[in-house]
Amino acid sequence: MQLTEHVDPAAQLRSVGLRVTGPRVAVLKAVTARPHSDADDIAAAVREDGGSVSTQAVYDVLRACVDAGLLRRIEPAGSAALYESRTADNHHHLVCRECHVVADVDCVVGAAPCLVPENTHGFVVDEAEIVFWGLCGDCTRHSVWHCGPAYGRSVSKIY
Repeated sequence: MQLTEHVDPAAQLRSVGLRVTGPRVAVLKAVTARPHSDADDIAAAVREDGGSVSTQAVYDVLRACVDAGLLRRIEPAGSAALYESRTADNHHHLVCRECHVVADVDCVVGAAPCLVPENTHGFVVDEAEIVFWGLCGDCTRHSVWHCGPAYGRSVSKIY
């Protein structure tokens, strides 16, 4: 399920059996308006919109909404957990190594999991989280790729 500007957060909360509260509605609106935000940014967005909410309350709402399937939590390496309302499909993410912006990438397979390991070691695989890393367009215009001696590619800034 994906929240958009046209979907009533209160109706979404009711549809999954969650009680409608001011903080829950405000957090869902903030995540929809600012996908791929961390809890601190979401709390700040709620406060900017005139809400009074503690950071702990935001974490509690995020956990409840992720557990209910209203939000998705992603954790790119080296990043705090990020939240998005795009949950009804199987998609992946692009992360900029320089500025850390995150963008959605549609999965060509469409159904989870996209990749299945040769040997599951007894696991029942139901999801594959794929993160593509590189430079976004803005950072590419300000950087140049070159081959580093030990690690392959590295980024040098040009000012």
